[in-house]
Amino acid sequence: MYILIILAIIVCSLLGLIVLIQNPKGGGLSSNFSSSSQLMGVQKTGDFLEKGTWFLAIAVMVLALAINVVAKGGIASTDNSGMREQVEKATKAPTTAPVQQLPTAPATNQPAPKKAQ
Repeated sequence: MYILIILAIIVCSLLGLIVLIQNPKGGGLSSNFSSSSQLMGVQKTGDFLEKGTWFLAIAVMVLALAINVVAKGGIASTDNSGMREQVEKATKAPTTAPVQQLPTAPATNQPAPKKAQ
């Protein structure tokens, strides 16, 4: 599970870098390759960045689902019957104990003590 989480963090970082490299107005990394003597032209760079973005976005989704399945598989394999019994007992038992009245002292007509000044 930890391997999947580390892999997801790496893929998310790469996705963030690729998105930051792109410029929505046609600039970005693809604008640096305007010369025809370059190995990759402007169109091919844009295609590479777009395909990389799609691939990494799909990889993030698949990794998120895989982490969820692995995590739920670990929890579902444990025995929760004892916990269920406790919950059932708690719902059947009264939630509050009956309140007992404490005996009160008889009221006296003595004045309250005066405070020292």
